[in-house]
Amino acid sequence: MAYLLSVNVGTPMHTQHSDMQHTGIDKRPVDGPVAIAEPGPRGSEPTGVEGDRVCDTRHHGGPDQAVYAYAREDLDKWAAELGRNLPGGVFGENLTTVGLDVTGARIGERWLIGDETVLEVSAPRIPCRTFAGWLGERGWIKTFTQRAIPGAYLRVVVPGSVRAGDEVRVVHTPPHDVTIGLTFRALTAEPELLPRLVAATALPARTREKVLGRLE
Repeated sequence: MAYLLSVNVGTPMHTQHSDMQHTGIDKRPVDGPVAIAEPGPRGSEPTGVEGDRVCDTRHHGGPDQAVYAYAREDLDKWAAELGRNLPGGVFGENLTTVGLDVTGARIGERWLIGDETVLEVSAPRIPCRTFAGWLGERGWIKTFTQRAIPGAYLRVVVPGSVRAGDEVRVVHTPPHDVTIGLTFRALTAEPELLPRLVAATALPARTREKVLGRLE
C-alpha cells in the first residue's frame, strides 16, 4: 500500500542563495490533518498546503505547483550516497510518500489521498540555486540532474485534507508514457526526448509552450 509518511510545511527563513532573500524550502512534518486547496495564480505566496509559503513567486507556486511530492525511497538513496540523514521535507517536499513510484508517475496521473483529496501530476521539479544552497552539497544541481529523480509537482483537482498515514491510490492513468522522469530528462540533459512530451496534454501551459517553441 502506498501512503503518506509525512505532510510538511515551511515558513520563510533568510537565505543568501536567492534574490528574494527568503525561502520556504525548509519544510517540517506537522501533526494532524492539513487542508489542501488550489492556490491563487502564479505570483501569489501561499501554496496549496495550509500553512505553507513560497517566497520566489516568479519561479514557484501557482495551480500547477500547488503541492510537491517526493518518495521516501528516493530520499533514502540520496542519504546513502551523500552519507547524511535526510528527514522528510528536507527537499522542500510537502508530501513524503512511501510505496509510490513518483518518478514513474505519468503527467496527468491522478492520486486519491485518503477519502477525498485528489491531486494531479503536473511536472517535475527543476533544481535551482536556492535548493543547492540549502543542501550545501558541492555540484548539487549537476548531481541532481544526472540522477533524474526530481519528485513531482501536483495540482489540486478535489480539495480536502490530508495527514500522515493516509493511503495514496492512483485513480486515473492517462493513455501515454510521458512520466515525471522522462519529462525531467527531456527538459534538462536530453532534449532529444522533447518530441515525446507533446503527448502529455496535462503539462503546464508554460511548459508546453516552451517545448513546442523548442521543437519549432
